[in-house]
Amino acid sequence: MPVAIYVFSLCTFAFGLSEFVVAGLVSAMASDLDASIAAAGTAIAAYAFGAAIGAPFITACLAQWRDKHILILAMAVLAVGSVLMSMSPNLAVLLAVRFVVGLAHGVFMAVASDAATRLVDRQRAGRALSVVWIGLTLALALGVPLGTYLGSMWSWRMVFASVAALGAVSIVGLLYCVPLVPNAQHVKSISVLRRIKAILHPQLLIAAGIAALVSVATFSFFTFVSPYLLHIADVDITWLSVAMLLFGLCAIVGNLLGGALVDKLDARRSIMGALIGLMLTLIGLYAFGEAPIIAMALIGTLGVCFFSIVTMLTLHLLMLAHRYAPDATAIAAGLNIASFNLGTALGGAIGGATIAYGSLAYVPLVGALAAAVALVGMLLHKGVESVAMDAAHSPLPNRR
Repeated sequence: MPVAIYVFSLCTFAFGLSEFVVAGLVSAMASDLDASIAAAGTAIAAYAFGAAIGAPFITACLAQWRDKHILILAMAVLAVGSVLMSMSPNLAVLLAVRFVVGLAHGVFMAVASDAATRLVDRQRAGRALSVVWIGLTLALALGVPLGTYLGSMWSWRMVFASVAALGAVSIVGLLYCVPLVPNAQHVKSISVLRRIKAILHPQLLIAAGIAALVSVATFSFFTFVSPYLLHIADVDITWLSVAMLLFGLCAIVGNLLGGALVDKLDARRSIMGALIGLMLTLIGLYAFGEAPIIAMALIGTLGVCFFSIVTMLTLHLLMLAHRYAPDATAIAAGLNIASFNLGTALGGAIGGATIAYGSLAYVPLVGALAAAVALVGMLLHKGVESVAMDAAHSPLPNRR
C-alpha cells in the first residue's frame, strides 16, 4: 500500500478527533464558555453541517486544483481552525470556527477517498479506502477517550491545541509523501455547475439516499445509547464506558472487514448482507435491551455493521461515479459523505422525537425500520441500474 494512503489515515484521525472529541468535552466547554449543555452540544451539529456542505459543493469548486493541493489546504484549515477553537472567547465564535473546519473535513474526506482508490489497482481499492477511513474509527475508539481524559486533566482548550499540532504534522506528511499528479486537460475545462449536475444522476442520488438511511438507522439509536443503557439495560456508568469503547473497537473491525469484503465479493451483495445484519442487530437491541450482556454484544455488532457499510457504500458510489459521472468522482464521494452526515443529524432528531412522543425503548425499533427501508432501496437500486444498463447496451432503433 502506498505511504500516501497511511498519511491520509493520519489526517482523517485528526479530523475525526476534532469532530467527535466534543462529545466528551461538552460539560467542560459549557462551563468555560458560560453556555448551557444543550447549546454546547450544537458544536457537533455545526461541524456535521459544515462537512455535509463542504463534501460535494466546495469539492466541486476546487475540482480544477490538484488533489495534493486541496488536501494540504484542508489540513491547513484544520490546523488553524483548531488553534482558533482553543482560543474561542464564546460559544458563537466556537460554532462558527467548527462550521468552517467541518467544510474542510468534508472536502478532505471526499478527495482523499477518491485519490486512495486511484493510487492502487482495482483489486485493492476497498482495502485502500478502509485504511483512509480507519483514521475516523480510531479517533472514535481511542482518540475520544484519550481526549476526554486529557481535557479533564488539563483543559478542553489544550485538546484542540493538540489537534492543531497533529494537523501540522499531517501537512508535512502530505507535502513529502503524496505524489503531485496533474489533472487531465478535459477535467480542467468542465464548469463547476456541470460537475454538480453530474452527481445528480439518479443512480448516484439513490446510493446517497441509502447512505443517509444507514446513518439514520444507526444514530437514531446510538445518539441515545447512554440513556438507553442506563434506563433500559439498567447498567451503571462503568458499563456505559465499556460500551463506548466496544463500539469504537468493533467499528475498526467493521471498517477493515468492509474493505476486504468489497474487494473479494460483489459490492452490492456485501452491502445488502451488512444491511440485513444492521437491521437484525437493532431488532435484537429492542428485544433484548433489558439483558446487559446481550445489549453490550449487540452494540459491538452495531459498530461492525455500520462502519463496514460506510466503507462499502463509499466504494460502491465511487464505482457508480466512474460509470455515470467520470469527471466528478471526488464530488460523488463528497455526496456520500454529505449523506452520512445529514443522516446522522436526522437520526438524532428522529430518535429524539421517538422518545418525546413514544418511548426510549422504541428507539432501536425505529432504527431497524430505517435499515429495512435502506435494504428495500438497495433492492430497487439494483433493479433500476439493471434497466439502465440494458437500455445503454440495447441497439438504437433505425431512423429513416
